[in-house]
Amino acid sequence: MKNSTLEAVISQFPNCRIAVIGDLMIDSYVWGVVERISPEAPVPVVQVSKTSCCLGGAANVMRNIVTLGGQVDAFGLVGNDSSGELIRQMLREYKIDPAGVLTDFARPSIRKERVIAGSQQLLRIDYENPSPAGDDLRRELVDKVKAHLKSGKVQALIIEDYAKGLFARDMVQELIDYANTLNIITVFDPNPRNPMQLSGLTVMKPNRLEAFAMAGVPQTAQKGSAENDESLRKVANLLMQQWQVKHLLISLAAQGMALYNQDGSSMIIPTRAREVYDVSGAGDTVVATAALALAAGCDARSAAELANYAAGVVVRQLGTATVSADELREALSGK
Repeated sequence: MKNSTLEAVISQFPNCRIAVIGDLMIDSYVWGVVERISPEAPVPVVQVSKTSCCLGGAANVMRNIVTLGGQVDAFGLVGNDSSGELIRQMLREYKIDPAGVLTDFARPSIRKERVIAGSQQLLRIDYENPSPAGDDLRRELVDKVKAHLKSGKVQALIIEDYAKGLFARDMVQELIDYANTLNIITVFDPNPRNPMQLSGLTVMKPNRLEAFAMAGVPQTAQKGSAENDESLRKVANLLMQQWQVKHLLISLAAQGMALYNQDGSSMIIPTRAREVYDVSGAGDTVVATAALALAAGCDARSAAELANYAAGVVVRQLGTATVSADELREALSGK
């Protein structure tokens, strides 16, 4: 699709409403410089210059939808703690209603803290309890999502799994089946650490490592061009057969993306990134952009191309980043 046509798709984003359910997180950062090694242990001493935090996980998908101009409804769990309150507060700052965010009194909110010196990440500390969420909470969350889908307000449902204990297979399949009865697009971002085989999805978006793990095939190194990657093609065919998904979109890092369709067609979309500083959150941006584009009436190929441009923007920034509609337009114009 011509870039001028893709720009027209972006102009439709404000008319699109997406429901997102998934693992909500806070991404926090400690920024500083390293000038010496600690006398206490052979580790660098970080002289802190600032700290920051932003929405992460499924909440980062939500904020990407907003910065791209779309509308989003949030569903997920947070703990009864300050991080949970911060997640709700930051959602409100993006004008996202946290009414679908429930409190899990048995588990803490998820927070990932990264220590960065210059442009180098030295350490990540995860605050979480990835044990399964309670059945009652899962039931309440599913009922809330289904009631919202029935309202007719949304065009797509994103299911964002970070394997932090929120999802069980039957729960996710129920959401997919219900969305399909309403002709609502379903986009699933899977995690092999929470194995579950589903059916009826519109789009599934693993990265290359995740795709191999989901297919039960030992990963091979990326060699040569993606077009000639026979092992990738084999894995894609296995996943298409097992999952009966309409479109399989596999992120290939520096090689771009591969799109496989139910009709047997496929294509490689070369990366649009000119510089890569940090891939944190790039997958979230891809999911958000692709879902918005499909909701705006795009075909899968055009949605993948637009998502590829969006990913090229966020990997040029340090930390979990988002892309705006204007930045995406500039990327399309080659600026």
